[in-house]
Amino acid sequence: MSSPIVVGAVLYDPKVSVIWDIIREFFEANDCPMDVKLFADYDLQNDALMAGEIDMAWNSPLAWLDAQRRSGGDCRAIAMRDTDRDRVSHLVVPSNSSAQSLEDLRGKRIAFGAEDSPQARLIPQGLLARAGLLPGRDYEEKRHDLLVGLHGDHIGGEKEAFLTLSRGEADASALIDLNWQGWTKDGTIDPVNYRILATTDRYDHCVFTVRGDFPEERERPWLHVLHLMSYDNPSHKEMMDLEGLKKWEPGRTSGFGALAEACELTEFFSRKDGTL
Repeated sequence: MSSPIVVGAVLYDPKVSVIWDIIREFFEANDCPMDVKLFADYDLQNDALMAGEIDMAWNSPLAWLDAQRRSGGDCRAIAMRDTDRDRVSHLVVPSNSSAQSLEDLRGKRIAFGAEDSPQARLIPQGLLARAGLLPGRDYEEKRHDLLVGLHGDHIGGEKEAFLTLSRGEADASALIDLNWQGWTKDGTIDPVNYRILATTDRYDHCVFTVRGDFPEERERPWLHVLHLMSYDNPSHKEMMDLEGLKKWEPGRTSGFGALAEACELTEFFSRKDGTL
């Protein structure tokens, strides 16, 4: 039997352990042994990926860009969830706001999630930057740096941003479409009192990342077993509901343009590296 493929995942929530126990057991039952290594944040996970301590990483979109940056473009995106494709973020305002366009947010207060949240800060700020609006110069950024390092893979900072708006302490807030849909459904947001002012370009979210030298003879059977997982299987359905998907899809890189542009416009990695 070949040695287990070691997959890295970030422990952003206790449910992550449950999710990966189900996945690992299924892989072992299908003669594709897999070990899972959990990390406290995405920087540590990418450190391990670059050092060869793990074979693949379940990466956030920002972590994917960082892996490509670190490897000189030598990583590959091999799989993702169906729900990782074609997401958008919204800038939301009160229904009675006078704002009708992004330009109307000039001089206003905008609430965002954590500094490293693609969905609740970086991509929305990229949209604003394209409209000529920069934080600190053209609007006041009200950032909610909860659980930095987890790249917004939690509702903390994003929900706090909306609550800041709801208290009248901001004029707009940023959130992913999935949270807009979920929170208007569960009563967190009353859609009578709030409306979408602007929406970002479509983007992709999490992706399984491997280094360029990961052998095809190991990748191919792993992907085969991954795609055997079915929402019609009750034990898989439990995991998929927790992880927010109904089907595993092939990986693609065409959906990271909006985030890459946002990171460039906001100089995110330069600030992170301390070169600014």
